[in-house]
Amino acid sequence: MENTFNQFDLNKQLLNAVEDLGYTSPSPIQEKAIPVISHGHDVLGIAQTGTGKTAAFLLPVLMKIKYAQGDHIRCLILAPTRELAIQIDTAVTELAKYTDLRHKAIYGGTGTKSQIEALQSGLDILVATPGRFMDLYLKGEIVTKAIQYMIMDEADKMMDMGFMPQIRKILEVIPRKRKNLLFSATFPEKVERLSEEFLEAPVRIEVTPQATTAETVEQALYETPNFRTKINLLEFLLSKDEITRGIVFCRTKAVADNVFKFLERKGMKEDEVRVIHANKGQNTRINSMNAFREGAVRILVSTDVAARGIDIQEVSHVINFDVPVIYEDYVHRIGRTGRANLEGQAITFMTPAEEYHIAKIEKIIRSEIPRKPIPTEVNVPETPFEEQQGILREIDNQRKREDPNFKGAFHEKKAKNRPKDQRTSKHKARGKKRRR
Repeated sequence: MENTFNQFDLNKQLLNAVEDLGYTSPSPIQEKAIPVISHGHDVLGIAQTGTGKTAAFLLPVLMKIKYAQGDHIRCLILAPTRELAIQIDTAVTELAKYTDLRHKAIYGGTGTKSQIEALQSGLDILVATPGRFMDLYLKGEIVTKAIQYMIMDEADKMMDMGFMPQIRKILEVIPRKRKNLLFSATFPEKVERLSEEFLEAPVRIEVTPQATTAETVEQALYETPNFRTKINLLEFLLSKDEITRGIVFCRTKAVADNVFKFLERKGMKEDEVRVIHANKGQNTRINSMNAFREGAVRILVSTDVAARGIDIQEVSHVINFDVPVIYEDYVHRIGRTGRANLEGQAITFMTPAEEYHIAKIEKIIRSEIPRKPIPTEVNVPETPFEEQQGILREIDNQRKREDPNFKGAFHEKKAKNRPKDQRTSKHKARGKKRRR
């Protein structure tokens, strides 16, 4: 017998909303988490991105709080980024459409006027980034005494972004008697420590081994000697018709801007490519994301600000222009494709200096990323001297991290490459000093 949402103790309003969204059968995380949350247990949920965990925690909570009541929030949902906060709030809108529940997302990077007005008019559910929550709480705009549910989404990203001090302050000002739900795609040691101080005898729900990649995502790795080869390879791949909607992930804002400008120079217009990162204004980022979601833009160049929680269907390709140095982010990045059982491709470019990080990522995901040769049509220029020196320095630093006694091959190589008369004169100078 096929599982449906009718098996859960959900009211007609929620079942109608689920039907409107086209959900027919619950995902594994929904099937396991909804009954446990409905029975009042704290939950530690570990599920890879794109598995439907937002609905897994929203449906039972919406069922419990049911209808608008009082002036103060009864459910607080914390998210690490404004994009994820907006995404969760959109999911509340869709699932609570046949109820009168009031909700709002608050986040930094924009004015507080409308956020304060919503709080003052009364809310049942508040979705917030930790920083903006504390800002408005300290101004006296948020009353916490009625909170019954505290939900933390993407907990691992919260830790990576340094939100722990704000989270601890929030935990101090909300009622002790509450239900707690913590969701994360990975479960590193720091998240485990947080769960121990945040959750009361939680039920652990892990629908896939932590840090696994979706089976619907085909992965590939290209070994690229330098930045220019990456650019040439990106241009070649984007010229192919099969990339119908793609995200290009870059490690820094500067690289993202450079890649975007390169694609513009190659003739891609604003209706084909956009760039988003932390220096872009909030409205610009939201507009670019919406244009990409609606299919008005084919390529989105982004830093990891968009790697998590952005539920955009039918992303055909993810291209890691740079290898992420927060290794769990590899899982989150490639999780942008292959969603909702659709197939997708994740392509990664790796320089010699990034090979170290790939080895760490492969250890986390417990599989080797298949290597592919660079197509013969792609020009592979020689690596400029300065870039080559930077690569060698980085490899040296990596070896030193692994072995503190390692002296440094880069410096030895420099000494070997120094003209003989220079080395001789330095040795002579040292000899004179000793004789003195």
